Amino acid sequence: MSKDAVNTAAAASPKDAAQVPADAGDAGYSKDLKARHVNMIAIGGAIGTGLFLGAGGRLHNAGPALAIAYLVCGIFAFFVVRALGELVLYRPSSGSFVSYAREFLGEKGAYVAGWMYFLNWSTTGIADITAIALYTHYWSMFTDIPQWVLALVALAVVLAVNLISVKIFGEMEFWFAIIKVATLVGFMLIGIVLLATQHEVGGQTPGLSVITDNGGVFPHGMMPVVLVMQGVIFAYAALELVGVAAGETAEPEKVVPRAVNSIMWRVGLFYVGSVVLLALLLPGSVYSADQSPFVTVLSKIGVPAAGDVMNLVVLTAAMSSLNSGLYSTGRILRSMAMAGSAPKFTARMNRSQVPYGGILLTCAVCVLGVGLNFLVPAQAFEIVLNVASLGIISTWVVIMVCHLVFVRRADAGLVTRPSFRLPFSPVTEITTIVFLLACLGMMWNDPEVGRKTLLLIPLIAAMLVAGWFGIRRRVSRTADQELSQLTK
Repeated sequence: MSKDAVNTAAAASPKDAAQVPADAGDAGYSKDLKARHVNMIAIGGAIGTGLFLGAGGRLHNAGPALAIAYLVCGIFAFFVVRALGELVLYRPSSGSFVSYAREFLGEKGAYVAGWMYFLNWSTTGIADITAIALYTHYWSMFTDIPQWVLALVALAVVLAVNLISVKIFGEMEFWFAIIKVATLVGFMLIGIVLLATQHEVGGQTPGLSVITDNGGVFPHGMMPVVLVMQGVIFAYAALELVGVAAGETAEPEKVVPRAVNSIMWRVGLFYVGSVVLLALLLPGSVYSADQSPFVTVLSKIGVPAAGDVMNLVVLTAAMSSLNSGLYSTGRILRSMAMAGSAPKFTARMNRSQVPYGGILLTCAVCVLGVGLNFLVPAQAFEIVLNVASLGIISTWVVIMVCHLVFVRRADAGLVTRPSFRLPFSPVTEITTIVFLLACLGMMWNDPEVGRKTLLLIPLIAAMLVAGWFGIRRRVSRTADQELSQLTK
């Protein structure tokens, strides 16, 4: 329902002025996600392909200063999730920020937010299946299988699992997260032991000398650190899954604050801690974009099997990300379809209360990614990563703008803020929005990929405008129908 429709409904029923009509897209879902599922979904969102695969190339380009980039971006990512967490406690919804955009920014805001999020996750899905194919090629038995075939098999497996039920999705993410956390903790313990015992890694003694003897914290200056920022933002791209998952848990008021608040220390421990350890063990020049930095380290200490184990884990991380992408886009597209701004078939649910229409649409785009793996296997990952960055930055900006409007309405007495709040509003929202837009602008300094990605913005904008004119009448009819039901 649009903002105008909500205001009209509130005026028609003064006693319910502070209440918000339920999102039609929330009907029909089960509440099978437990607290442990949501907590692990939050962890899984904070540990993904961006760390396991992307950190290698970024360490090579930016050096040890990558840890600073992860810390700065992690703080702003936490602000976004904290703002979303407050909105979730105000009104849990499987439509998440799209539902909030509809309420606070109107149908146009929800339309743009939803389709940009779809762009993010559909291209992220392509990045994930590309990563899976790259990880699988690590083993010699798979090197003869074309990259696009491996990508297609991975997509088919995750699709099958995702369509069964939300409980199966939750269990799958729970164990994926357990594997990722246990592996990172294990790697960090190994790294600490290597540092403490001064055990040689790749012919070098680990420690601060690895950093000081190879150009210091900023071996290539500040510009490479600036350029990796948008890639680092991508590494945190799944954190907003907590908001989507809250719509399918029985006690969001208990689960969400705990999950959101734990994100900050996880970012500090797993991202910043891991990158610092990696920088102390080997020079940044040793790491590369086509191999996980963890695999690089473990292979250097003379335990070949360790590299195989870590590669299996990072393969799990990519599968987890793909699984999460199908889950979230299915729910977001259903919320949009119920408002008329997405194809009708994406509103359909199967007997297990899974919105299979939206999941299948995301998979269709991922199949295009299989074609990308066939045509340009070497550049596939970098191309889609940059396009996905446009989607996630726009999504996070929308969340912060929604929160600004929400706080303004709360100050006017129209809605009530929960006790779980984003601190220092509105300064926090404005600062975060400026930072995210700055990250977008930084892409211009990368002429190879980043600048070309920014040049896609006018094309994406034109497609969104054309799409809106194509569906605006349907959106208006749907809003009128909801309004008539509310005022009966």
